[in-house]
Amino acid sequence: MSREIVEALHGLEQEKGIDAETLMAALEDALLSAYKKSPGAAKYARVDLDRHTADFRVFELILPPELEEKLLAQAVEAQEEEIDPETGELREPEDPDLDPEMLRPYEDQIQSRDVTPDDFGRIAAQTAKQVILQRIREAERQMMYDEYQDRVGELITGIIQQSDNRYTLVQLRERVEALLPRSEQVWNERYDHGMRVKAVITDVSAEGKGPSIVVSRRSPELIKELFELEVPEIADGLVEIVGVAREPGYRSKIAVISHADGVDPVGACVGPRGSRVRMVVSELRGEKIDIIPYNEEPARFVAKALSPARVREVLVDDETKEATVVVPDDQLSLAIGREGQNARLAAKLTGWKVDIKSQTEFSESDEIEFEGESEEGDGRCAAVLSAGRRCPNAALEGSRYCGLPQHQALTRFATNQVTVVAPLSDEEVAVLADPDADQGNVTTLVESAEARFSEAAAEAEEAAEAPEQADDEAEPATAAAAPAAEDGEPAAEAESESAEEPAEAQS
Repeated sequence: MSREIVEALHGLEQEKGIDAETLMAALEDALLSAYKKSPGAAKYARVDLDRHTADFRVFELILPPELEEKLLAQAVEAQEEEIDPETGELREPEDPDLDPEMLRPYEDQIQSRDVTPDDFGRIAAQTAKQVILQRIREAERQMMYDEYQDRVGELITGIIQQSDNRYTLVQLRERVEALLPRSEQVWNERYDHGMRVKAVITDVSAEGKGPSIVVSRRSPELIKELFELEVPEIADGLVEIVGVAREPGYRSKIAVISHADGVDPVGACVGPRGSRVRMVVSELRGEKIDIIPYNEEPARFVAKALSPARVREVLVDDETKEATVVVPDDQLSLAIGREGQNARLAAKLTGWKVDIKSQTEFSESDEIEFEGESEEGDGRCAAVLSAGRRCPNAALEGSRYCGLPQHQALTRFATNQVTVVAPLSDEEVAVLADPDADQGNVTTLVESAEARFSEAAAEAEEAAEAPEQADDEAEPATAAAAPAAEDGEPAAEAESESAEEPAEAQS
């Protein structure tokens, strides 16, 4: 053996990053395996390899009979029972082989003699080569596992190497490949050879001969990682994504919250002219993304989660975590979404069971008591919703209303109708709901809201009286309208304008 072998092993250490001692130990095992295949080889032997010169010696180990019998008995006991998969019967255990590690504690009782062969021959050299290559592959696999085992959930970028109906291979770097299974692929995406793709690591395994790194394009973590890549505020911890609901290839909803004053979480994720969210949508091949501001108040959070639909009322049951959402009639289909997708994503994002009802359906429902039923002693919120029904939520201790700001604001008014605060902004409602708010500001807001509430009530009365007057004057009105109808469109236009006024007043 020459010093060239030592230099070659150190070259492998630098090239593949494998410890030279690991390679030396592999060479020792390879030489021992090659020696045992040579004719007349000793039953028990060991190989000593000089770490500096690569010179080696083979020693036969001569065990005392009683020690050999004892160690063989221990090896038999350590063997596990195996079942033949074809017959289902137990296999006879093979004759055990004493591992060199078992002999090491008894070195003082074992005699040895030098039996180094003069020439191993071609077969022995081939055996040594195979053992070394196998050890190098095992070492590379272990290094890859050590490198990636703590990176589960991390975003990686790779190049598609091979794709078929079963799986796709993604090259992460030289000699490192990840598996993108069919179950982790998005239905509307193509994976062509040489294409660069981003994915999230979902599993790292050291078992098996194939790829041990599994990546996913369907995981909700992919959206989190992509936004962290595009939004500096998320990377710096100023904005946090607290929840993701995703139907891959169709639509996703994310809930964001700001941990810094003056930072708008939704605006930060959208970016200037939508540039940031557009980059994420492009990477997801056009998947739509709704960005929802997180709110600790369940009713507000559920209402926002149903975006882009407009919501009138949200009634929550804290015990069962169920929310009944009332939307205008023309918003019902938008709130539910195609095949229930919008409602499904909102429920997944909030963790609440969401029941969506149109305003007409809710007003005809018998589940909630009518206004005018006893409010005393029932422990329920006294607020009367826009549909004319009482709020089903429990009132706060020491208050007649529940925790919703719109309902707490009613303590400032003589009426229980929540429509009295409808014209006010969320900031103004918060002022009225705050018992410690400035009294002058509160008085101004209350007078303004009551004035608009009175005006709306008067307009509603006029709209209700209008049909009665129309019935009384039906014949003259018809006669007067006849000449105008002959002229064509002016009468139709006047009709449409007068019909629009009550609708605007109601809204």
